[in-house]
Amino acid sequence: MPSAPEPISISAAPRRRKGERTAERILDAAEALFAEHGYAGTALRDVATEVGLRTPSLYNHFSSKESLYAAVLERGIRPVFEVLSQVVEAPEKADRDVRQVVERAMELVARHPNVPRLIQHETLSGGRRLTPMLRAWIQPVFERAQEMVETSSPATRWGRDQVPLLALAMYHVFAGYFTIAPLYRDMNGQDLLTEEALKKQARFFADLVALLFADEAPPPKPSRQPRGEGALRTL
Repeated sequence: MPSAPEPISISAAPRRRKGERTAERILDAAEALFAEHGYAGTALRDVATEVGLRTPSLYNHFSSKESLYAAVLERGIRPVFEVLSQVVEAPEKADRDVRQVVERAMELVARHPNVPRLIQHETLSGGRRLTPMLRAWIQPVFERAQEMVETSSPATRWGRDQVPLLALAMYHVFAGYFTIAPLYRDMNGQDLLTEEALKKQARFFADLVALLFADEAPPPKPSRQPRGEGALRTL
């Protein structure tokens, strides 16, 4: 006589989903704290307090502060790297839609806007111990971006020695938008991270990339400056 099947546990899946939700909350809190205080200035107890956990409970999800930091970087950077990889690895699409790539990348970074600030904080503070970790995530993104520029047919107007500078400039325009957002909000009261503002920036950046990738530089437009106003204005 066949043995009766073992009872199915209906609580395993909910527990697993709850654990995943808790891990996401930990990552969200850690991303914000690392961006604000840097790696050295953030303790695991700070993250646990922010999430409403005891510090030992946090170890159920991440074994150390370094593993948590790496998970924050991976969550924020890997999707962008994968988008760039798909573009580079599809050379048969000569008519790649750069605008679509830019808008998709903006959408991904907007989900974790503190990651560019986190990277800037560690760069400015000279986090030498973390340099290998940062290089492991950032360097491939730069390399993919450079490959994307090199394999674009309109990019022939740029000299080979200028391609890395072009990729670097694109990064600064892209990441700089997110790093300046808190300061811009404090100065002007405008939130650059609203859905409308992000869409506007994505369109602007896509237009900028299209101009940079154009076969020839467009003729400069004559500038008009209202009387009585200086050339520089407040952001």
